[in-house]
Amino acid sequence: MALAQRAEALGYTRVWYAEHHNMPRIASSATSVLIGHVADHTTTIRVGAGGVMLPNHAPLTIAEQFGTLAWLHPGRIDLGLGRAPGSDRATMTALRRDPTAADRFPDDVLELQGYLGDESRVPGVQATPGRGTHVPLYILGSSLFGAQLAALLGLPYAFASHFAPAALEQAVALYRRTFRPSAQQERPYVIAGLNVIVADDADVAADELRTTMRRRAMWLVARGRTTTDDEADALLASPAGAHVRQMLTYSAVGTPSEAAGALATFATHAEADEVIVALQSPTPEGRVRSLELLAEATDLSAAGRRGAASRPAPWSGSGAPRHR
Repeated sequence: MALAQRAEALGYTRVWYAEHHNMPRIASSATSVLIGHVADHTTTIRVGAGGVMLPNHAPLTIAEQFGTLAWLHPGRIDLGLGRAPGSDRATMTALRRDPTAADRFPDDVLELQGYLGDESRVPGVQATPGRGTHVPLYILGSSLFGAQLAALLGLPYAFASHFAPAALEQAVALYRRTFRPSAQQERPYVIAGLNVIVADDADVAADELRTTMRRRAMWLVARGRTTTDDEADALLASPAGAHVRQMLTYSAVGTPSEAAGALATFATHAEADEVIVALQSPTPEGRVRSLELLAEATDLSAAGRRGAASRPAPWSGSGAPRHR
């Protein structure tokens, strides 16, 4: 809540929460509930899902949840959609998720879009609330599949380059080349994720990055058991640790000026219309401070006065701001 309220005060565009399950450091498993709570305690910032893992749910259920949010908070709700389980295999089973559900993702997106629009694709079934709210949809992805689908449906595309950087350039190029205009989106719109750790001292930022990398290594090593710092350090020092380092390929870490420069370079490299700032400081206070320092370094307050099209925004696995 402190992060969202501070992001709003600083002029960030939106904050998104990701549906993940059985992960001890991510509190957004009940995504729509958290979105409603954050929207209740803010006034202007857009709040949404980055995203809901649609194959975990019936499209009608998501339409009703986000339709309700849209009625309660008009013009402030976003709905990003992914097709991964957002969990491990055991948790996927506990969610009662059909192993083939991801294969229906394109049809489920269309069904959901119908419920939120003016005409349902399922005769005799309407989302109440939901119908006519036209909650904006975003396709999330880390591969060419999401890029192709977003282009085909004429929807904005958000690439998860903050943890799956490999296909960023290829996916964005494919999306822009094959985009078809739609009622929601006339032109391609790319959002790309960037890890951010900003501190007044570059050494402090580097130390926080090492803590973040260690935590990711612990998650890979753990497999359901408690791990130690020594085990995480051993993984990071091994060839397998290259995977953890690769996950953080796109990162802006350092002083405010260093981070702002890295953000601008990344936005150009990714051909991004908007950058999702995935704040990776290991403490809540550090994440809020990163948010503040980045806003100052990018002159975000002035951008906010010029209008929403210029503003940054946040995102998170459990709440993050974004930067336009």
